[in-house]
Amino acid sequence: MANGTAPSAAGAKAALPRPHRSRMRRRSPAFWFLIPAILALAVIGIYPLLLALYNSFHQYKLADLASGTPFIGLDNYIATLTDPSFWGALGRTALFLCLTLPIEVALGLFAALMLHRTALPWMRAAARVSLVIPMATTYAVVGLIGRLIFNRQFGVANYLTGLLGIPPQDWLADPTLAFVSVMIMDIWQWTPFCALIMLAGLAMVPKEAEEAARLETPKWSKILWHLQRPYLLPGLTAILILRSADMLKMFDAVFTMTRGGPGTATEFISIYIQRVGFRLFDQGMASAQAVLLLILTIVLSRLYIRFVYREAA
Repeated sequence: MANGTAPSAAGAKAALPRPHRSRMRRRSPAFWFLIPAILALAVIGIYPLLLALYNSFHQYKLADLASGTPFIGLDNYIATLTDPSFWGALGRTALFLCLTLPIEVALGLFAALMLHRTALPWMRAAARVSLVIPMATTYAVVGLIGRLIFNRQFGVANYLTGLLGIPPQDWLADPTLAFVSVMIMDIWQWTPFCALIMLAGLAMVPKEAEEAARLETPKWSKILWHLQRPYLLPGLTAILILRSADMLKMFDAVFTMTRGGPGTATEFISIYIQRVGFRLFDQGMASAQAVLLLILTIVLSRLYIRFVYREAA
């Protein structure tokens, strides 16, 4: 009897791993499909971040590679935090963000409300297609368009201001006007993005509740604040996070349009980091500045989530 039960126990033990092996076979195709994305993330995102973090603690000057890359600890960070040029570039970037982002959000909300209230489906579809065009334009092309629009001799900006009796302005040579010109081009490109996100939030509002609110009060401001606002806040959080991160690292459009000038009027923090890294050839200092910029972006994102998204939740 003992001899009869032994083979059955052994057979049961041998059969136990089979479901586990079948589950592994079912999961293995998904794992293999994920490998290219994991490798791309590691090569494009994780490795450069780790390399920048490593360089930020070393003296790494491209013009003096013969002296090696000795470890210098926090010297690059201390030099960055005591550099007036770094704080000047960061201040210009913060001013650009504080002036441009509210305008983009306000204009995007206005466009979304207008499209949401229209009863013509074809007009709404045509507007959505037209809103995608500025977003699909690359940053370098936006900078080139800006150089043409604000050209003193044949730019459209001077033609339009001339209709109002204003004499021609040298937009890209005046520090204030160059800053305003970069703002205008960024607003033109990214207001449609804000509008589409806001329109998606408005589409989530229940139609029955919206119709009942319109019957109760004709004031659109009350409907917006009490009914539509909770549905807009998640999208608004995404806009704030994405646009703030984008403005902190914007380089192509500004560099193509003004080269950071005149003087340092449009030398934002990303352009300053590029100048330190590839014109002064100090990769260690530039890496430390990039790491500090990443920390600032993370802090801003956490603040947006805490004060904007939490209110929506």
